[in-house]
Amino acid sequence: MNLIVAVDKNWAIGRNNKLLVSIPADMKFFRQTTTGKVVVMGRKTLESFPNGLPLKNRTNVVLTKNENYKVQDAIVVHSLDALKEELRKYDSEDIYVIGGDSVYRQLLPYCRFAHVTKIDHAYEADTYFPNLDELTEWSIAGDSDEQTYFDLEYAFMLYQNHNPQKL
Repeated sequence: MNLIVAVDKNWAIGRNNKLLVSIPADMKFFRQTTTGKVVVMGRKTLESFPNGLPLKNRTNVVLTKNENYKVQDAIVVHSLDALKEELRKYDSEDIYVIGGDSVYRQLLPYCRFAHVTKIDHAYEADTYFPNLDELTEWSIAGDSDEQTYFDLEYAFMLYQNHNPQKL
C-alpha cells in the first residue's frame, strides 16, 4: 500500500479542512499517480473535494464512523477492520491513502511507500502528518531535483517503510 501527501517544512498538511497550497505540478503528479487506482480517505477529505464528489477514474474508499454516511460512486466503510477487509480485494500496489490526518495515521504502518511533496515553507496549519524523517522504519528511497512554483521551493520525495505491516 502507498500513501501520497504534500507537507510543509513542519510536516503540516492542512488548515480548516483545506490544503495549505495548490501547486500545479503536485496536483498533476497526484492525478497521474492515482488515476486508475484505489484511493482511501476519510469523510472530511472527500467533502473537501469540488462539490464533495469522489475522484473520477479511481475506486474511492471512504472511512467514516458515521454509520448513515452514504456517497454515490464510493465505497463507504465504518471501521478499520472493515477497511482492511475491503482493501484486501485489491493489489496493494494499487492502493493510495490520500488523507486526512487520522486516516494517514491509522494506515501509515501498512504503507510500503510514501510519495511526499515537501514544500520549503512553513504555513499556519491545524493538521499535521507524522515526520517520516524521525521514524526509524522509514527512509528516503528517492527524490527529485528541487522545483519552484513562483517563490515556493519543493521536491518530490519517495519514502520507503522497511517493515510494513500486513493488512
